[in-house]
Amino acid sequence: IAKMIEVPILHVNGEDPLALKFVTEMALDFRQEFGRDLVVDMYCYRKYGHQEVDEPSFTQPDLYARIDKRPSVTQIYKRELLDRGVLTQDDAASLETEFQLRLEMALEYIKALEKQKTGEQAKFKESTAVFQSKYSTESKPTAISKETLRTIVDGLTRVPEGFHILPKVKRMLIDRRRQIFEEGGPYDWGFAEALAFGALLLENIPVRLSGQDSRRGTFGQRHAYWHDAKTGAPYNPLMYLAEKQARICVYNSLLSEAAVLGFDYGYSLDYPNMLCLWEAQFGDFVNGAQTIIDQFIVSAESKWQRPSGIVLLLPHGYEGQGPEHSSARLERFLQACAEDNIQVCTPTTPAQYFHVLRRQMKRDFIKPLILMTPKSLLRADFSTSRTEDFTNAKFHEIIPDSVAAVAGRGSKPEKIERVILCSGKVYFDLIARREKEKISNSAIIRIEQLYPLDEKQLRAAVEAFSKEARLVWCQEESQNMGAWSFIEPRLRAMFGREVGYAGRNASASPAVGALALHKREQACLIAEAFSV
Repeated sequence: IAKMIEVPILHVNGEDPLALKFVTEMALDFRQEFGRDLVVDMYCYRKYGHQEVDEPSFTQPDLYARIDKRPSVTQIYKRELLDRGVLTQDDAASLETEFQLRLEMALEYIKALEKQKTGEQAKFKESTAVFQSKYSTESKPTAISKETLRTIVDGLTRVPEGFHILPKVKRMLIDRRRQIFEEGGPYDWGFAEALAFGALLLENIPVRLSGQDSRRGTFGQRHAYWHDAKTGAPYNPLMYLAEKQARICVYNSLLSEAAVLGFDYGYSLDYPNMLCLWEAQFGDFVNGAQTIIDQFIVSAESKWQRPSGIVLLLPHGYEGQGPEHSSARLERFLQACAEDNIQVCTPTTPAQYFHVLRRQMKRDFIKPLILMTPKSLLRADFSTSRTEDFTNAKFHEIIPDSVAAVAGRGSKPEKIERVILCSGKVYFDLIARREKEKISNSAIIRIEQLYPLDEKQLRAAVEAFSKEARLVWCQEESQNMGAWSFIEPRLRAMFGREVGYAGRNASASPAVGALALHKREQACLIAEAFSV
């Protein structure tokens, strides 16, 4: 690795303490002086093998027969100092006794601490542990004023003098967005995200986004940077909303998920007051970062009291793109949920996405936020928001269905025979089916935040209808995937009745590879939601 990145390498004998001290100080001085890396290659051996209870002679009998006879580094260094006359035997014995005494004093100190009552112990003095407030659905307001909205839109649609913008970009990002603002909507997902980022920047909250093709957006929805048609020079309009604002950085990262997510996770620890996001090109690619998720993101606060506010943007949804481009493996995140360790959300409107991003920076605690982000919904006419959704609303963990919204306006609560619960874009397929078939006896409730599950809101939404109503969970994913295994026991415990399942059958692969078969499966699961 050192040769690949062309840095100096210092080889040093691990049994020579003075040489080790010299090269270590030299390496530090080199880094501080030149701002470059330097590798120290210390060649030595393991005295006791892999760990204290390991028996290395089982696999290296000849080598460890010689190591057992070799004096320790301490003995070698002591002999060297005695031979050179630097120390006498009495000096050496005195130093050994002093060091042994220091070790014993430290041990006795630790034993004394263990005897103290737990409540009297200091909370991790000199550690990096962070003790924060318990999780709550409450947050400071996330809505913005119309004046702030105008400031952001003005900045997003302002072309700097001398900048040659591509005509297509001008039509799509400037003319169209200006028109949307003047008409009060409809705002799409890319616009809502830019508004969320812009509002945070104006509140002096920095934003960092990195990921695979994140500047443009995998689906061409973001265009965080414009490029001069003549010079190719980049320009980020969010950097120039106001004279006094925070900084935003958007980076295209390499396709090495574990490395990049690990780096961004560390960034989120050092800068807890920054909105730090990592985006997968497709949610499926988060597979490559599973080690970072399991070892750090979902468990670090429990293990080490190291909370993180990192946000994962994972495009998720079944749209006939095959098994490698359909699933962000929602089930894996839900299986790891416990002790309010992370937040798992599946927003279905641009405004919901806007508010959940802003909510992340408006609380007195931080938790990782896992977002199942849209693909086809990014530009869908039926998944848009209006100005008032940004200026007068908030994030809703549960979105109930009203009787008035059910097809056949004459419906009454007691006439609702079926309550369908779902999460994500399958909601829109269910709505389309209900309207097409003029179904008037079924309500549809969206769970926008699966964890922590707001049971109070969910209970209110379901109990607005008859207790005799059939409960059904509908999902696009296979039965052994998605939210089913997570949500079914919770629903059964909450409402004391069985829950029907409408979705794909259990499968080894997340999705089929043929578009025609995908469409057939999708139609069947939507029909089952109203009949199972």
